[in-house]
Amino acid sequence: MMMVTATSFGEAWKSVWDFFSNGGPFMWAILACSVVALAVIVLKLMTLRRQNIVPVDLVREVERFDEYLENDHLGELEKEFLDGNTALARLCSVALRNAGRSQIEVQEAVQSSAREEIVKLNGGLPVLEVVITIAPLLGLLGTASGLVIVFRDFGTSSDYNQLSRGIAMALSTTIAGLAVAVPSVIAHSYFSRQIETMAARLEVVLSRVVSACHQHVFFKRVNSNI
Repeated sequence: MMMVTATSFGEAWKSVWDFFSNGGPFMWAILACSVVALAVIVLKLMTLRRQNIVPVDLVREVERFDEYLENDHLGELEKEFLDGNTALARLCSVALRNAGRSQIEVQEAVQSSAREEIVKLNGGLPVLEVVITIAPLLGLLGTASGLVIVFRDFGTSSDYNQLSRGIAMALSTTIAGLAVAVPSVIAHSYFSRQIETMAARLEVVLSRVVSACHQHVFFKRVNSNI
């Protein structure tokens, strides 16, 4: 059983190797694109997690932010803001540092930092966009160049089986290019949707933080004047 499995694996590996080696230089360029796309997808799956951006536990605490301000006791929440282990914590820290300013100034400071966080979240997606664009083009280029070679000898060769194999070999680059582009498109759409969803959640939570900071400072000033 093990020998059969090893033989099957060896035959499968040989078929894959023949598929790539017979595809010409463009096939190796497509293979490089697939490696880059896979690296980006794995990296985004590791970093683009809700726990790293908008953790549920921190959101629950931030929703009680106004209560903590009324009691003048942020405690562990302030420490977590200063540690800045998540995007939400870093943005809340910005709001807290600018709490003495007007609400518009606090909003502008938070929005500037939020734009920077969104840029970080989108890191790697432009690379996927490049792969999505060039992988099918490399496939078509490989196919076109292969067909040129095949039809160049079409009039001098009477071996139609060899010509058909040559055409099939030329078309393999198109298959490879599309095989790389399709998963990349799916991954790009998924990550873009995740970023959009978490950005909207950040906006809602941070609006509460900014409003709470402004109200706390406002009432504090009113009480001090009284």
